[in-house]
Amino acid sequence: MTDEVLVVRAQLGERAALAELVARWRVPVWTYVRRMLDAERADDVSQEIWLAVVRGLPRLREPGRFAPWLFTIARRSVTDRLRGQYAREPETLTAGEATAEDPVEAMVDRAGLISALARLPLLEREVLVLHYLEDLSVEDCAQVCQVPAGTVKSRLSRARRLLRAHLEEGDRS
Repeated sequence: MTDEVLVVRAQLGERAALAELVARWRVPVWTYVRRMLDAERADDVSQEIWLAVVRGLPRLREPGRFAPWLFTIARRSVTDRLRGQYAREPETLTAGEATAEDPVEAMVDRAGLISALARLPLLEREVLVLHYLEDLSVEDCAQVCQVPAGTVKSRLSRARRLLRAHLEEGDRS
């Protein structure tokens, strides 16, 4: 059953459809939030997101656009939590060491990749997570981030370049 059908059924009051939507999207939403925040805040923010989804679902006019709508809510919740941190230099957020054997061509250690991902500036990390890990299109990422598609493309380009540099840096250390 597609998300669109589940959304319509949930809008009609079918609790099982809502439960299936939550079951389907719980992990991707938590993963997105976790990549943007620390583990302690990720659980709280994820709960807030699902509460907002339940409250807002009856007003969703385009059921086929559920995923971008959901990640827009998630982004707003994360932004609310990070509002105080946006003023600081993004590079001063979480830092870790990357471990990689061949960052350009070969498979990379998952922990090393997550660590390198955490070192990216917030805006670049966000589009990378949405596009590559959550499989949203550039247009959907643009809708979620409320920026033009060209901005998403430039952030993706910068994110890939920075991620490669962090992984290569990890190889040298």
